Parts: sequence; C-alpha cells; structure tokens
Amino acid sequence: MVTEAPLLALTGGTGFLGLHLAPALSRAGFRLRLLSRRPVEHPALEGLTFETVRGALEDEAALAALVRGADVVVHGAGLIKARSRAEFLRGNRDGTAALARAARLHAAGARFIFISSLAAREPGLSPYAFSKRAAEEAARAAYAQAPDQLAIVRPPAIYGPWDRESLAMFKAAKGRIAPVLGDSKVAVIHADDAAGAITALAGAGFRPGCFALADAQAQGYTLRFVAMQAGAAMGGAPRLVKLPASLVLAAGALSGAAGWLRGAPPIFTLGKAREILHPDWSVPAQELLPREIYAPRIGLAEGFAQTAAWYRQAGWV
Repeated sequence: MVTEAPLLALTGGTGFLGLHLAPALSRAGFRLRLLSRRPVEHPALEGLTFETVRGALEDEAALAALVRGADVVVHGAGLIKARSRAEFLRGNRDGTAALARAARLHAAGARFIFISSLAAREPGLSPYAFSKRAAEEAARAAYAQAPDQLAIVRPPAIYGPWDRESLAMFKAAKGRIAPVLGDSKVAVIHADDAAGAITALAGAGFRPGCFALADAQAQGYTLRFVAMQAGAAMGGAPRLVKLPASLVLAAGALSGAAGWLRGAPPIFTLGKAREILHPDWSVPAQELLPREIYAPRIGLAEGFAQTAAWYRQAGWV
C-alpha cells in the first residue's frame, strides 16, 4: 500500500526565505500548496511540483482552500516594510490570525508553524518588531485549545542567495571604506540552514513551543566582525568606520521620511535603526531550536563567501 506524501500549505513561498524553504520541503517529501497573489514563476522554484492557490491573507476563501486537508501549515509570509505601525499590524498580526483561524477550522489536526523574527523579542524597538510579537500572540490565541500543534520560529538575520536586504552590506564591502553601524552583537543564519531547520520542524522533528535559530555561533558576532567577513568574501579589506548612534538614528529617520513621501516604504527606517543599535541579538541556549532537531551546517565565512559568489554570478555586484 502506497502512503500519500504529507500535504504542506505554505505562505511566503516566493519571498527570500521561501525560495530556499519550498525546495527544502519538497526534497523532504512534502506535497506543497502555495498561496500567492499572482502566478508563481521564479528561477529558484524551477522543477518543483506544487499546487498554487491564488489569493492573499485577507481572503478567507483562499485561506480555506490553502489549508484544507493539510497536514502541516507553515506561515512564512509577512511585511518587512510598511508605512505605519497600523499597516504592519494588518499584514503581520491580522494576517497570522486569519491563517491560524482558517487552519483551526479547515485543518483542525494540522501542525502550524509560524515563522516570526528574533526582533519579536524586543517589541518596543520598532513597529515591525511590535507587529511580529503581536502576530505570535495571535497564533497562540488561535491555538489556545491545541497548543501542542503550534510552533513559533524566530530566525535572526538571514542571508544567502536571492537576499536583497544584505546586498547593500556586500556592495559597501567592495569599497575602500565600509560603515559599521554600532557595537551590537548579532546572531545570523544562512538561508539554507534556516530552511533546513524549519523543514525538520515540519516533519518528524516537530516540537511545540517558541524557538530561535542561529548558526553554530549562537552567541553572535560583532557588527565589526560581520563587516570584516563581508569584505573578505568580496575579496577586499575595507577600512571600517564606526558611525555614531545619533547618525544612524538620524539616517533612519530621514530614510523613513523620504520613503513616506515617495509612497514606497524603505527597509531602513528609524525603527530599523533602533533594531540595529540594540546591543544584543545573540541567542541563549535555552531559546534555540534543539540541535537534535536540526544543527546548522554553514559558518559565517563559508556562507558569506558562497553568497558573494552568487551575487557576482547573478550580476548583482
């Protein structure tokens, strides 16, 4: 007797992490059903077999179609840029609540994995961080009667192929001078390892709770060290210049204001500046996804070298 492969419903499959996660889930043997506003066409997903449900997180009918019959629901969609806290909340908190309600109604036995952010640990820093913590609470509220079916994952800064948010750092590392935005200590993870961890959690390694991710150095790296590694990956050794916190905050405020005037919110805002300047984004051992579920395989030097090589091959740098 042939047992049908488990069905996994995925949101955010065409986002940066999703471009690594969908192939990892497929390789692990899941049948995939993706939510998307438009036809899914992307080089990173070529050769994958998946079903597409057209719609968005505010579309109840689409959410019902997405999750119906699913064994696992992985919620990776969310806003990383928005014009206001209210817009962040609509996209992140309300979208999560809607999907979780749909899963409880139409896939009552399914495991639900919400991909949050390490920023949710400090919700007072930015509207984004506030909305991700609110989204976690929305997921917990939906699963109050079934907490053993809910897992929340908090990735730190994710980098790797297809990442446009880290691109500016690598471009800066090509020059003679590269800025360092403070003295913070940050955990990071390569997108392949983030995808591997979530894939393991979606399968036999499922465990309810809230877990952070990080590479093998969960205690983090200084921003200066990260900039040095980016320079080495780009084949150079730029002079690193630490920017005063006041200048970083002012630049964030100006960038946010300019984006608001253009009607196109930037990733770098006053809130993002506060996140960057937060002194400690390391991950204590008790917060980590247990290593017996998934152990990261890619270190910072190797991961940065691979990412820089991909940027060059893709013509991004």
